[in-house]
Amino acid sequence: MARRPVFQDVAEATPRTTPPTGGMIETGPRGARTAIRIWLVLLFVMVASMIALGGATRLTGSGLSITEWKPVTGALPPLDAATWQSEFDRYQQIPQFREVNPDMDLAGFKQIYWWEWSHRLLGRLVGLVWAVGFFFFLATRRIPVGWTPRLLLLGALGGAQGAIGWWMVHSGLSGDMVRVASYRLATHLGLAFAILGVIAWWVLSLGRPESALIRARRAGEPRLFRMSTGLMHLAFVQVLLGALVAGIDAGRTYTGWPTMGGEWIPAELWDATLGWRNFFENPALVQFVHRMVAYLLTIFAVVIWLRARRSPHPVTRGAFTAMIAAVAVQVFLGIMNVMHASPLPLALSHQLGAVLLFTMIIRARHHARYPHETSIRGTVR
Repeated sequence: MARRPVFQDVAEATPRTTPPTGGMIETGPRGARTAIRIWLVLLFVMVASMIALGGATRLTGSGLSITEWKPVTGALPPLDAATWQSEFDRYQQIPQFREVNPDMDLAGFKQIYWWEWSHRLLGRLVGLVWAVGFFFFLATRRIPVGWTPRLLLLGALGGAQGAIGWWMVHSGLSGDMVRVASYRLATHLGLAFAILGVIAWWVLSLGRPESALIRARRAGEPRLFRMSTGLMHLAFVQVLLGALVAGIDAGRTYTGWPTMGGEWIPAELWDATLGWRNFFENPALVQFVHRMVAYLLTIFAVVIWLRARRSPHPVTRGAFTAMIAAVAVQVFLGIMNVMHASPLPLALSHQLGAVLLFTMIIRARHHARYPHETSIRGTVR
């Protein structure tokens, strides 16, 4: 072994290494976070539009106008008189035509057909936008580490939504049904809101680097996060109840507020002949439960907002203030709906108000989990 001189510079015998910069979380491939975020925002807008268009389809009684499920060839509408007549002939075979629209002519059928066709076409476009975006990012290896299964799950949920949509429509094509089953409508709408919520959470998460999220989580407010999680679940239940109300037109049965048809508790609240089906088919009970949960949700939201005012993070406080403002708007729209028997513009506004409120709750919840860093002077860094 060679002897090293006493005064030899250690640097001459030791290989130089470049010290690491930044945290280890940033050393791996970060992917196209901004581009994927923009793509998810586009999907969010399209899904929200699907919810609104689906509401219009339901309120105009158009949901059963297309009696077949053709995922590919159904993208083309009827292009000649013979095809239009064939579609109308099929519609004339279902209970809704015989019991609700026996006097409808071909011109009237075209009006309801376009609503349903537009809803299905938008659903196909959502699937196309997801597929093009996902496989492009996958092929170019631009998906951040750990995000491929999440984005793939989003496509699976979209496919399930299409199948549930047909399962819902099929319930109104035979037997004694003149509309889709309300519980199937609630399932369809509930999954749409679940997809919307997942996208919103991921958009918020992709807005900051992973290292920033890890640091922010250490400063998170667990209690406020748990409370907002409970509020999110309650809002989701309220969405399902709203679908049950829409499914049997209960919003047009009992008008007026704060009473229901002049009664605090309607006399028809329970029909012994329906049994457990009262919760799905009795307009009085369905609307009553929807109203009571709305009161509960409002009170709970106010309690959480008051708690959030004590948060040391200004952005978090602002997020919960935006949430309580969305609650106030939604309450106002709900009261206007019951007082005016849910006309189409008000009903759609109420449905979009639910989208806004659900999104604001998720945003506030995200800030409770991952608060933005603030300096001593209170400015966001």
